[in-house]
Amino acid sequence: MADPTPRDSRLNAARYRVDGSTPSDEVPEEEKDVAGQTRMDARSQYVEIQLQQAMRRGDFDDLPGAGKPIPDLHEAYDPNWWIRRKIERERLTGLGPPALTLRTENASLDAQLDALASERQVREVLDDFNSRIVAARRQLQGGPPVVTPPRDVDATIAAWRHRRETRQRELADAQEQARAALAAMSWRERRRARRGGSTA
Repeated sequence: MADPTPRDSRLNAARYRVDGSTPSDEVPEEEKDVAGQTRMDARSQYVEIQLQQAMRRGDFDDLPGAGKPIPDLHEAYDPNWWIRRKIERERLTGLGPPALTLRTENASLDAQLDALASERQVREVLDDFNSRIVAARRQLQGGPPVVTPPRDVDATIAAWRHRRETRQRELADAQEQARAALAAMSWRERRRARRGGSTA
């Protein structure tokens, strides 16, 4: 059967120059939407079926974070969120620019010093900390500026000594209170306390 519209190559070339279409490209919009829509419906239906089957199998049960709110929803978008979350989860230290690592180390330095036993060890840790601050200030690698001040060694050692004496005093007071409470007990109550039973 003959085509009702004659195919004129000159007419097709003119149409192509004007709007970039050829007679074979002229498909009604309704047919395009319907054809693409059925494919999308089939795809979404397939995905939905796979999800339902996985839920029935229990693949989504006992996942970490189940029943908990999604963390950091209220914060602004951070492109390095996964790095930050990994560092927090693994509790990695020493990562990042020196300005930030020295600032966090400065915040926890007193607790680190309290764990040391002698004044010589405290002095070594403080000297190392101060030398790293000076070295970080001398580097010109960019990043945030180092605003962490060096610690005054003598003042920090005096504060460490004061905290240590306070802890020893509190420990001695607690031991004295325990001795007084034990002395106030009758022999039966002391016997029960040694066995780990109740005094009632």
